[in-house]
Amino acid sequence: MAEISSVHEKYMKEALRQAKKAFWLGEVPIGCVIVYEGRIIGRGYNRRNTDHSTLSHAEITAIRKASKALGDWRLEGCTMYVTLEPCQMCAGAVVQARIPELVIGCKSPKSGCAGSVMDLLNNPEFNHQVRVTEGILAEESADILKKFFAELRERNRAEKQARAAQGEDETDGEYPESGT
Repeated sequence: MAEISSVHEKYMKEALRQAKKAFWLGEVPIGCVIVYEGRIIGRGYNRRNTDHSTLSHAEITAIRKASKALGDWRLEGCTMYVTLEPCQMCAGAVVQARIPELVIGCKSPKSGCAGSVMDLLNNPEFNHQVRVTEGILAEESADILKKFFAELRERNRAEKQARAAQGEDETDGEYPESGT
């Protein structure tokens, strides 16, 4: 079991490296890698704002690259490592890609579809279910998200204050004349 855990940690560290790329772009820091036979065949990080695309989630990018590497849309025999529990779109893509195993860093209580809000990965009505391991480097995965959102809130506060100060400067704190 310890050997499996150390392998999971090794690849989750790679997913965290991808999340850091998103962080430095100003994107929500989520990273993903897909492993096949002991090597990474797909990497991705969140780029929704950068690409102006709803589809630019870490998991979708990694699936696209892994499919290209294998020359098949079926990613049987692969393991996906992602820093945050997948949303409904990404969980659905994991099922559709036939990925048999998903390793998650931290849970997403507001949008996670690997058990938090719902479990799309193990619905017996679907033709494929996914084995899920949770909590691998959970603290590190959560910390980068917390840091990102704390900085975003601070940046938004500073921008709001700057706009307010600019508005006061334009009128010197007085109301403009009505023109009558």
